[in-house]
Amino acid sequence: MSQPSVAVILPCYNEEAAIAQTIEAFRTALPGATIYVYDNNSRDRTIEVARAAGAVVRSERMQGKGNVVRRMFADIEADIYVMADGDATYDAASAPAMVARVAEEGLDMIVGTRVHEEAEAYRRGHVLGNRLMTGILASLFGRSFTDIFSGYRVFSRRFVKSFPVLSAGFEIETEISVHALELKMPVGEVETRYFARLEGSESKLNTYRDGWRILKTIAVLYRIERPMLFFGWIAAVFAALAVGLSIPLALTWVHTGLVPRFPTAILATGLMILAFLNLFTGLILDTVVRGRREVRRLAYLAQPGPLKP
Repeated sequence: MSQPSVAVILPCYNEEAAIAQTIEAFRTALPGATIYVYDNNSRDRTIEVARAAGAVVRSERMQGKGNVVRRMFADIEADIYVMADGDATYDAASAPAMVARVAEEGLDMIVGTRVHEEAEAYRRGHVLGNRLMTGILASLFGRSFTDIFSGYRVFSRRFVKSFPVLSAGFEIETEISVHALELKMPVGEVETRYFARLEGSESKLNTYRDGWRILKTIAVLYRIERPMLFFGWIAAVFAALAVGLSIPLALTWVHTGLVPRFPTAILATGLMILAFLNLFTGLILDTVVRGRREVRRLAYLAQPGPLKP
């Protein structure tokens, strides 16, 4: 059987200082791979440097990493995709082992779990945020990855071509992780070194702004993928409030036969109606989500799996 074709895909924004080294590192690690650089409105010489280094250079005008990933997944045809950042922080030497695992074990995704030795490589706030978000994802979806924010991943063709990218920014890694968890894809993790940025290369990630966007993405994905639980909890809160307000009214009615606090009775009735509305909303959307999940699964199965030697 022929060897699988491999594409290295590098989303870039103002990476003039590091992109040439990144391309050379992946060319050395994966000499048979085609290296693509997708520029996202860089204001420096990223395009010129990447083209001079021998990469296939394309552009995406819609700003944001999620938009770039959507374009790359749509445009590029390969059996196995290696996605990394263009800032030379990921260890390209780990790529052959990751590609081999996808091909030999029939996996759909390998996550490069970052192991950093330099304090400058991974800010303390990012470490704490990663652990927090990883824990939230595990509690919501039952399982998770060690490093859900890693941008170093290897995908099978069936993952890439069945993944409807909706995110626009750095929350794309979270959406990728949820997609794999929801379809119960065979996945794996490989520890890989994570380096500090080169001089002249600056991080585009804002700890608090992007952390808030990622947290909102998790909440939205939970509402979309687990509507029965999401709306069920809301229904339970409304029902508990309604019962709490109605108990004194019921006791008064038992003893006197009167309901003296009509506004409270109306409020309790309204809260219970809201509880039932949320409950039935969750039931209806759960049926819709099941149908969507079946369609996504069929789209996933329509693509060939990772090639094995």
